[in-house]
Amino acid sequence: MREIVFRVLPDRPGRLQATAENETIRIEADSLEELQYEAREALIERLGPSHVAYRVRLKRSQAPIVARPCSRPLPLG
Repeated sequence: MREIVFRVLPDRPGRLQATAENETIRIEADSLEELQYEAREALIERLGPSHVAYRVRLKRSQAPIVARPCSRPLPLG
């Protein structure tokens, strides 16, 4: 079975967008469950009956790591 990964993009509040990493498919929905459904529908439209050979996976983008100052002094040595 092949896998297609959709990367969930941060966008406006209350609306999720995702793009396929190795295909030119872009989808959007109000929730992760709906996004999963839209991904499957987009594959059906794009690939027809062969869509059953693909597993859909959603990946959220990692939030950037923010460096914060240390609240206690670091040991010397």
